[in-house]
Amino acid sequence: MKHIIDERSEHRDHALHGHDRASEETKGLIPFINSWLLILVSAGLILAVFLFSSCAGLKTESWAEKSRVYEADDEEPVDGVYEGAALGYRGIIRVRVGYENGAITDITVIESREDRAVGGAAMEELIDRVLLDNSTDVDAISGATETSKGFLAAVENAIMDL
Repeated sequence: MKHIIDERSEHRDHALHGHDRASEETKGLIPFINSWLLILVSAGLILAVFLFSSCAGLKTESWAEKSRVYEADDEEPVDGVYEGAALGYRGIIRVRVGYENGAITDITVIESREDRAVGGAAMEELIDRVLLDNSTDVDAISGATETSKGFLAAVENAIMDL
């Protein structure tokens, strides 16, 4: 009977020691995995900060700074047809502006990547407002703010060419 108990005890000791060896190997692997996870998480955070800061930089730049081509002169405007461009929601907006006797007489969009349903409709409404007020100092169209700002800046840039 003693022989059976010793054999079981020996088998149990062998199983425990074998488990201890596997545990020691795993313990060496855990810091390695943890260090790689730390490196990957750190790299992800750095990438996220970089992307968000570069996007934030684009958004904080005012539309006027992106759209202005040059400043207006103090000279008296001359009648004629002038072109201007500025950055809208989907890209460059180019307009042709007719000017006569101190008034804006016509505005035509000659290039735009704005969608017709929202951006196109907004520009049509803005043409009416600018012609009515003889000024680009009009409210932007709700739902098409960036298009509105780009369009109005393009008209202003054309007028500055007078």
